[in-house]
Amino acid sequence: MNSATRRQQIEEMLKDEPNDEFLRYGLAMEYLSEGDSELGIRQLRDLIALNPAKPYVPAYLIAAQTLVKLGRAGEAIPLLREGVTAAQKQHNDHAAGENAGPAGQRGVDVTQ
Repeated sequence: MNSATRRQQIEEMLKDEPNDEFLRYGLAMEYLSEGDSELGIRQLRDLIALNPAKPYVPAYLIAAQTLVKLGRAGEAIPLLREGVTAAQKQHNDHAAGENAGPAGQRGVDVTQ
């Protein structure tokens, strides 16, 4: 019987595939679900930096939402702006709208 947690299983898989975006995103989400927001944010930022030419766009939104929950909206806004830009470069209008949405609902234009 394997008693490893899901996080431990993902960490093991990452040893073989360290650049796998889905595994890295999954690891970040596991940290967040375990209540380790700082490590989750760090993992999401690392994921964004993993492929600068085509960053993993959902990581921007989740990192920004987590920062807002921690009372760090000032850090979230630039991250959302970067997410909008990255999504637009990838012609992903849906993701661009999601990244603009949370801040836009607070009267902040993240596209400027």
